[in-house]
Amino acid sequence: MSRKHGTSDPSTGKETLDADFAANGSIDYDDPIQYQRQDLYREETTREIADHVAEIIGLLGEDVEREGLVKTPERVAKAYQFLTHGYGLDPEAILMSAIFDEDYSEMILVKDIEVYSLCEHHMLPFFGKAHVAYIPNGKIVGLSKIPRVVDVFARRLQVQERLTLQIRDAISEVLRPLGVAVVIEAAHLCMMMRGAEKQNSITTTSAMSGEFMKPATRAEFMRLINSG
Repeated sequence: MSRKHGTSDPSTGKETLDADFAANGSIDYDDPIQYQRQDLYREETTREIADHVAEIIGLLGEDVEREGLVKTPERVAKAYQFLTHGYGLDPEAILMSAIFDEDYSEMILVKDIEVYSLCEHHMLPFFGKAHVAYIPNGKIVGLSKIPRVVDVFARRLQVQERLTLQIRDAISEVLRPLGVAVVIEAAHLCMMMRGAEKQNSITTTSAMSGEFMKPATRAEFMRLINSG
């Protein structure tokens, strides 16, 4: 809704600023528009995870009662619930919510989709970007649903190889397109901050089906994701 920060002067037709807005750059309304983010967590799950995290902190030699750590177990419990909330999401339902009939049979590509996931071996993050393309077979899906499907599978304990396949298969099963292609490029903290400690390593995985198994189509896809 459009709101004016002043009143109109009948004699001049010009708008004069309200005193509050002129002085402070803001104005109080009787019915202000407010934004509030609300994250929901299961209380019992949060409590149980927090108890275990507190025990781990103690086993590592820290004092869980000191000021900086008092709320850490609860924070970690909530963080892990958020980072794995993909288990509670249905990729098929997400895709089915925005499918449209369309006579379009050229490649559709959504690239540079941010990916944040947890390696299931060490529960450390891996992150990077995904490139997802498909060739429609009479039906297209709302573009925002593709990144949402990426998140459904990324927000779980994962390995990059399986994540790549799951994204491809979900789109294939629901849309029944002529082909699907997925490439993920990611950095893994499990081999950057521990283990091999290789700071500049990037892991690339791919999964193709249908028309993308043909060299020419695959080459076009790779050219597009590598273009500026």
